[in-house]
Amino acid sequence: MSAQPKIAVIYYSSTGTIAEIAKEITQAAEKAGAEVRLRKAAELAPQEAIDSNPAWAANAAATAEVPVATPDDMVWADAVIFGSPTRYGNIASQLKQFIDTLGGLWAEGKLADKVYSGFTSSATAHGGQESTLLALYNTVHHFGGILVAPGYTAPQKFADGNPYGTSHVDGQGSNPVDETTRTAARVQAERVVKVASALKAGQAAA
Repeated sequence: MSAQPKIAVIYYSSTGTIAEIAKEITQAAEKAGAEVRLRKAAELAPQEAIDSNPAWAANAAATAEVPVATPDDMVWADAVIFGSPTRYGNIASQLKQFIDTLGGLWAEGKLADKVYSGFTSSATAHGGQESTLLALYNTVHHFGGILVAPGYTAPQKFADGNPYGTSHVDGQGSNPVDETTRTAARVQAERVVKVASALKAGQAAA
């Protein structure tokens, strides 16, 4: 068994903020020594809704080559980092729909004993970021997964201030992903790789 951890970064993004953070996490995890699959949740919104929002349409075009997540990506991974914008303090329906397809794998125990973490964004400060991540993490407990949040394990985390996961306030598109958020994403990715690597090594030794 290879000691290199396999990380799946699975996200949903409408106007591009979460896609940008997902890219940062992917690059950081690869730099930390992981093999990474970047995957997006399938879009559920009608094309006319996407076309009505220039930022949404632009992001759809920019991420057209990103593969759509499948249950196989979950089986393949040693760790999964989920990303979603806030939707009324909860995850987006697109990501939830993907998670809801995993019942068979859950019943077989194939989602247990993996590392999980999450990241999010909102239009406004305190716009449901923490509740979105906590809601996401309810699923991790049902999976029997091992939750690895960034916490305040690095000095940089006191700049973004969210121990639950990377988060960003995009101000309805007026605040691009900045260095504070990118740094938080790198800290989170590196922590997930570190813990997943140790867990994989321990499982191999056992």
